[in-house]
Amino acid sequence: MQKLQLYIGTERLELFKDETVSLTQTIQNVKDIKKIFTEFTQTFSIPASKTNNKIFKHFYNFNIDNGYDSRRKNDASIELNGILFKSGKIKLNGVDLKNNVAHTYRITFFGNTVNMKDIISDDQLSSLGDLGQYNQVYTHDEVKDAASDYASGSSDNILVPMISHTDRMWYDSTLGITSVYGNVYYNPSSAPDNGINWNQFKYAIRVQTIIDAIQAEYTIANNYGADIQFSNDFFNDVTNDQFNDLFLWLHRKKGGVETPSIGGFTWSQVNELTNSSSGGFANGIANSSNGVLTIVPNDETVSWTLRLAIIPVQLFDTYSVRVTRQDDGNVWNFPDLVGVQGYSTFASLPDNEAGTYIISIGTTTIMTFATDGILWRLDIEEREGSNTISGYQELSNLNTFTTSPDLQFNIIEQIPKMTIIEFLTGLFQMFNLTAYVDDNGLIIVKTLDSYYAASSEIYNIDQYLDIKKSVVNAALPFKEVNFSYKGLGTILAKQYQQIWNSGWGSLSYTLSNEIYDAPSESYSIQLPFEHMMYEKQPDIKDNSPTTIQYGLFVDDNQESYYGSPLLFYPIRQTSATPIAFRDTNPVGLSRLVSYFIPSNSVSVDPLVSESNIHFNPMVNEWTGLNDFPDTLFETKYKTYIQDVFNKNRRLTKVTAYLPMKIFLNLKLNDIIELGQNKYKINSLKTNLTTGKTDFELLNTVQ
Repeated sequence: MQKLQLYIGTERLELFKDETVSLTQTIQNVKDIKKIFTEFTQTFSIPASKTNNKIFKHFYNFNIDNGYDSRRKNDASIELNGILFKSGKIKLNGVDLKNNVAHTYRITFFGNTVNMKDIISDDQLSSLGDLGQYNQVYTHDEVKDAASDYASGSSDNILVPMISHTDRMWYDSTLGITSVYGNVYYNPSSAPDNGINWNQFKYAIRVQTIIDAIQAEYTIANNYGADIQFSNDFFNDVTNDQFNDLFLWLHRKKGGVETPSIGGFTWSQVNELTNSSSGGFANGIANSSNGVLTIVPNDETVSWTLRLAIIPVQLFDTYSVRVTRQDDGNVWNFPDLVGVQGYSTFASLPDNEAGTYIISIGTTTIMTFATDGILWRLDIEEREGSNTISGYQELSNLNTFTTSPDLQFNIIEQIPKMTIIEFLTGLFQMFNLTAYVDDNGLIIVKTLDSYYAASSEIYNIDQYLDIKKSVVNAALPFKEVNFSYKGLGTILAKQYQQIWNSGWGSLSYTLSNEIYDAPSESYSIQLPFEHMMYEKQPDIKDNSPTTIQYGLFVDDNQESYYGSPLLFYPIRQTSATPIAFRDTNPVGLSRLVSYFIPSNSVSVDPLVSESNIHFNPMVNEWTGLNDFPDTLFETKYKTYIQDVFNKNRRLTKVTAYLPMKIFLNLKLNDIIELGQNKYKINSLKTNLTTGKTDFELLNTVQ
């Protein structure tokens, strides 16, 4: 029997002599992202002894002033044989009375770890503010550059793939053919209307950057109960191209990018000081350089108020004004302004507080503000002896100021609607991942195969075994396991399903006929993502190959399709068939000589890599051959599934009385040895005070 001690702060609570603490663990927990950081909780019934009454301040007595506050969780710990087992919090639930006398306190112990689902709650991917660093200017030139190479300033984390949300692409180099929109053959002299508009394309972001953004968002520094920090075993492993090269297409709405955000505010050049002071007002309290206004009040200044007036030339155009105080980051936003805006108060500060201000004006069109069309006014009260003197200074733009609006592709506004938990769960299911929290709070993420392979501990429990009772059952859990994607609604995926009566990339793994009496139940793993079939384009002229492969994100009615979030691999074609890339203002063609084709495989060349995100070997859209063998099932599920479905597999239930040195260190991926046989742990339940452990074990098979 282990000696169990419970502390609230530094005070030890008295327990009933038969008090027990049990700990249950199952492999299903480490396979469910929502159960990471699963809270250890234990409810205790403890006597209303003199010691406990003192600690809980006779909670049952309503007339005691400054009594125990049951609304709070107080620091607590559990020790076994004087060794710390768990630290956490205790909450008082209530008191049970017998014959109107306190008999029992009901309390709950909460471990210090925090349930991930509770931390993240129902937060959307769009709540990850760290993704804002990848916002991109959305113009013809910027999109063209990002379609040819990785976007400016983004390293290799954001790009534009050849995926259209509305318009079909094809390639026909026939001479003299009528110029047709959608034919991406580049020949501006004979086919000036060829090509596809630049604003039909959207950005995509590397999935790893989303993992990084999750880690940045949920930290103790941001007042969360625990850091969400993943190990590099799977995430952020540069050698893991099956995950590391995966991208998420950024589509929030059907069709093209209709309303990009205004970004890249243009700074006004307020650079002349006009002194219109009166009553002995001191010169030089405000100055300007390169559009930055600096205010340095003198020692006599009582107060000051900063105002701003805007006089545009285009009186009916809409514009936005933003004033930023550099010193503390305060921002004043004035959106959707039209016409002349008279002097408006932007800031009032206490005596003698300096400030540096920047004005930015954003527009969706080119817009002009004439000389003196942007005016700062600083109203100041200054004390001279017992007198207060009022005055002002003005600053205005010396030259005509014209905006150069840059529209932004805002990642947060364009990322698909999906909760963070759904996203992480989808990745865990896709790659058959497990996770657990180490002693330092780091979330260790591994594939299930590598999780089992990582353990080097073998525990022989023969001497601790309760031989009175054991059970051996057949371990076959299901008749079949079905793997699929939620989103199979794009036109080619729909057509594939209609022809073959099977989902694109889907797999049903069924037991062999010899095990005809297996359970009738099926188990389904459905990823919450879209799965597309991409289209390799030959030259219609002579059916010769090109390097063009693209995705058409429309349904089987040729209508723009929203669908589910799309994951894919972008493969850059450098010695590529040129594509006609259309500008719209003014209309014209540019020549795209390299681009990112979307793919379900890490490489379209099976000699380089065959890793892909199908579950079932499918036709390689690029080669037209069945050369995609390294599927998710083959690389991430096969070993585990075939092991479980092995006809020699048995589920053994045994009970053992383990010493503390074992049950405090035992992990789910450790091996249990009984006699000469070795077993994997499916689940275990341990009474920590007695060491009694109920095991569900799966025998290892060859």
